[in-house]
Amino acid sequence: MGGVVKKLVVIIIIVFGVFLGLKYVIGFNINDYFKKITSSKEEVVLDKISPQQTVTIKPSEQILSVQESFEKVAEATLPSVVNIYTEQRVKVNPRFDFPFGDNPLFRDFFRDFFGTPKQREYKSTSLGSGFIITENGYIVTNDHVIKNADSISVKMSDKRTFKATLVGSDPKTDVAVIKIDAKDLKPLKFGDSSALKIGQWAIAVGNPFGLNGTLTVGVISAKGRSGLGIETYEDFIQTDASINPGNSGGPLLNIYGEVIGINTAIIASGQGIGFAIPANMAKPIIEQIINKGKVERSWMGVGIQDMTPELAKSMGIKIDHGVVINKIYSKSPAEKAGLKEGDIIIKCNNESITTSSELQKIVMNSKVGAELKLTIIRDGKEMTVKVITEKMPEDESIAKDSLQQLKDQRLGVTVRNLNQDDLENFNHKNGVIIVEVENGSLAETVGLAEGDLIISVNKRPVKNIKEFSAILKSFAKGSIINLMVEREGDTFFVALRLN
Repeated sequence: MGGVVKKLVVIIIIVFGVFLGLKYVIGFNINDYFKKITSSKEEVVLDKISPQQTVTIKPSEQILSVQESFEKVAEATLPSVVNIYTEQRVKVNPRFDFPFGDNPLFRDFFRDFFGTPKQREYKSTSLGSGFIITENGYIVTNDHVIKNADSISVKMSDKRTFKATLVGSDPKTDVAVIKIDAKDLKPLKFGDSSALKIGQWAIAVGNPFGLNGTLTVGVISAKGRSGLGIETYEDFIQTDASINPGNSGGPLLNIYGEVIGINTAIIASGQGIGFAIPANMAKPIIEQIINKGKVERSWMGVGIQDMTPELAKSMGIKIDHGVVINKIYSKSPAEKAGLKEGDIIIKCNNESITTSSELQKIVMNSKVGAELKLTIIRDGKEMTVKVITEKMPEDESIAKDSLQQLKDQRLGVTVRNLNQDDLENFNHKNGVIIVEVENGSLAETVGLAEGDLIISVNKRPVKNIKEFSAILKSFAKGSIINLMVEREGDTFFVALRLN
């Protein structure tokens, strides 16, 4: 046993001596040797990778030119786009649950005994966008961005912050103008939105989610979008350039860096569907707000609805466009001009009319006192009627509700708001009236008819078409809903499954 140990010791000494000799003779390092045999990885330096081992694509001159155009638009316009921050003091009643529910007797007793809880006040904040339109500080944004704000702050692209004052706003188009005390600012230029074509570039700039100076690129997806129930007057540009919360009030630009629209809305349930107010609609509104502090509109005093093939057939006429007058308001310009319910307007100032929104736009853009030459069909005969517009009445029940309609594709109905005259014909004082039911639609299959008043959806009261649209959009495809409907004094429920 001892001999074996001695042999092992001798072998170890010999091996050690060999390595030691190699180190001194040829510079052999045993540590380096073991590192090399235990690791196969080589040190990686990205910049030293051979070009033959990488993938590089040389873009065409056309692609580089488009990219350069976007770079120039961003460089030129971002300094003119601002972040708008608002604060609002809101008072709320504290929640107080009565032990006997909402029974008036017990509710009044407990309130008399314990007193009415004091209102609590808190600050509500919101973010939006805007853009500079004059060197001396006028800024355009959306009405809903600054609505009911107690204070408005503007943050520039160079981080400067200003307090802003409200010059005026127009809720019907969702346009507002604010002003900051600043000079030598860089305003954006308005383009011609009427010259837009579907497929052209669209560039949305703003501050989505408070992320300053965000630019997104898309195309003009559609023009003249209406009947969405978003605003009173709708003629939206639709784009797939990303518009997110916080983008509202920012500019929609063309490839020249000109403002072609004001970003204002999205469809929450859809992606890549955003809407902007056309520049040509916004400009006269902005000018009136700055020059007068308010907006005055022309008015004809008619209720209208789109002509459909079914409606034309029922009237015994062969036309594929136009709008039908379904109401003439007392002492209105339309009544004075001799227009009648059932008249079909096919042209206005020699411009063909295909939808209600087109006629609304012409009337809205006309000056008070302007003469409108209407080409109409009455009793199958074509004739011309001249209407002198007047200032739109302040009475919202007359002026606003007579023009507002909404077409819901899923139900297949067109509805409008109640007006003052309608209140005499219904027991319920809130809801929307069906003015058209499409053949073969979901609404027709469940028995809904023209003239029905929709009061609620799944027990959620409906006050106007905007609310009606919002409620319906909250239900996914396949949802089963029930509508509370009034017809000729009777109230009933209709259940249906949304397509």
